[in-house]
Amino acid sequence: MSHWGATVITNLLSAIPFIGQDIVPFIWGGFSVSNPTIQRFFALHYLLPFILAALVVMHFIALHTHGSSNPVGISGNLDRIPMHSYFLFKDLITVFVFILIFSLFVFFSPNTLGHSDNYIPGNPMVTPPSIVPEWYLLPFYAILRSIPDKLGGVIAMFGALLILLILPITDRSVIRGNTFKVLSKLSFYLFVFNFLLLGNLGQLHVEVPFIALGQISTVYYFSYFVILVPAVSTIENILFYLGNKHNL
Repeated sequence: MSHWGATVITNLLSAIPFIGQDIVPFIWGGFSVSNPTIQRFFALHYLLPFILAALVVMHFIALHTHGSSNPVGISGNLDRIPMHSYFLFKDLITVFVFILIFSLFVFFSPNTLGHSDNYIPGNPMVTPPSIVPEWYLLPFYAILRSIPDKLGGVIAMFGALLILLILPITDRSVIRGNTFKVLSKLSFYLFVFNFLLLGNLGQLHVEVPFIALGQISTVYYFSYFVILVPAVSTIENILFYLGNKHNL
């Protein structure tokens, strides 16, 4: 998996116009994926957790400085709940449940979410016919395969992550959070179902009907952020203002 993962990821850079074919051998450290390539990626994966930990600390500093006094998103002061200890305790329960489930997989069933081809020694002369990435990358792999053009697939795959950054702009709701919003809850759960469907499609062979189904799921994934979120939040704002006007 290390060999073929490095091969696939580095070959994605070859889709960059003009300079892509020169970047790939520079990252390889040679004319193919070899020992220098694996060592470079190992060093990168070793450093990334420390970088993420630093970002988490920076997030805590910003949260402590600017505060988070309205987690529920209610406009009225009487209905507000302090972050500590209510939501802190609630989030810690979620963290501990996740760690428990994660530990069960790590210590008792480490191969459940893996692939049998991962045990085949890396051989650059023989490509495994059905090798797939790790389970947490499958939805984005399905998005990559849904676009016929190589450059378009790479842009769509990275765009699937970067599109999260537009949520503060597209979400126009006056009430933050989905606790009291039925339509937002429904559209969110449909998005989660579609994301799980993409993950399942990512491990299947590229054949009918999975090709069309992957393309439809990819379109829905991006439509959720660009169309559904602003449309649903606007409708709920109208209902919110009408409800307040009726109560007055």
